[in-house]
Amino acid sequence: MALEARFFLAAVFAVAATCLCLSAVASAFAVPSVAFDEGYSPLFGDDNLVRSSDDKSVRLLLDRRSGSGFISSDYYLHGFFSASIKLPKAYTAGVVVAFYGRQQGEPHGLFGLSSPKRLRRLHPRINLSNGDVYEKTHDELDFEFLGSRWGGQWRVQTNVYGNGSTARGREERYLLPFDPTLEAHRYSVLWAPTHIIFYIDDTPIREVIRHPGMGGDFPSKPMAVYATIWDGSTWATDGGKYKVNYKYAPFASEFSDLALLGCRADPVLRAPRDGGGAGCAEPDLLGLLTADYAVMTPRKRAAMRAFRARHMTYTVCYDAVRYAAGPFPECDVSDVEKESFSAWGESKNVVMKARGRGRRRGRKAGGAGAMSRLDVSSS
Repeated sequence: MALEARFFLAAVFAVAATCLCLSAVASAFAVPSVAFDEGYSPLFGDDNLVRSSDDKSVRLLLDRRSGSGFISSDYYLHGFFSASIKLPKAYTAGVVVAFYGRQQGEPHGLFGLSSPKRLRRLHPRINLSNGDVYEKTHDELDFEFLGSRWGGQWRVQTNVYGNGSTARGREERYLLPFDPTLEAHRYSVLWAPTHIIFYIDDTPIREVIRHPGMGGDFPSKPMAVYATIWDGSTWATDGGKYKVNYKYAPFASEFSDLALLGCRADPVLRAPRDGGGAGCAEPDLLGLLTADYAVMTPRKRAAMRAFRARHMTYTVCYDAVRYAAGPFPECDVSDVEKESFSAWGESKNVVMKARGRGRRRGRKAGGAGAMSRLDVSSS
């Protein structure tokens, strides 16, 4: 299935309150998009957050002074969250861009607001979260984009955390099958009571089906939607070996087609913000569960498996070192598939092919050393 040239931002639904009024259709699943001022507010970065004249797109910049980010104006419970994203070009080692959902509480990793130093992390990211409300038991869903040095390529990491389970971790990492710096691609998250699906364009890349054994590890509390860029020099590229080089700043990530499909919820009461009633018709819970983006057809599942076989570099489901007690209950493990992964959960085939491409790129560029191979190291 061909991938569209769009980027997805993570957003969250709340079932049973007044829905946001959206307009302007964003493609892939024909979901409506929202102007920045209708659904979002600046989070940090001041002048490093640049809105377009029509308010339909945003540029997030990272320079020596600060990173930048924005947050949804409301919290949501379940839904479909999306954005088109174009990532920074050239040398981007240490840069992190993120799109994510999260509860209230202390901001996590990618855009951490606790100190000016953390605000400079270069790491584009989009996510759902509620850490500001539930500081020690927050939920979170992430797309994290990890920059590379010369001769490398951007990697994307997806995270699923529930009830403060970040120490256990449910990360996966992938190489992108296109250059995300040439044009925008769409990144989306479907968060339903029963399952979670991550999309790149219209191709599902990860599905997490809720299992009784997960307990509170499955996100279940209202979250806000965040998008950030920050300096992740301590870990993002080759375990922190390669840092952000501000000679190439400012690093700019572009966000458009912002989609917030869902109903607003009170993050503390975990209830519809507007008192419930019949105001949540598009989408209501039934509409969410039956929408195209929530249903995994045989064709979509086959596309997901093909993507993962070709581009996934790491999965927690085959990491026998970090998880010696066995895989998480929701993992769909296969003895045959397991043979292609190392004990650390890294794909033998994808990593080897990527390193081969990196060496060829390095030779064409006439470089050596840091330019001689593709960066496929885990973060």
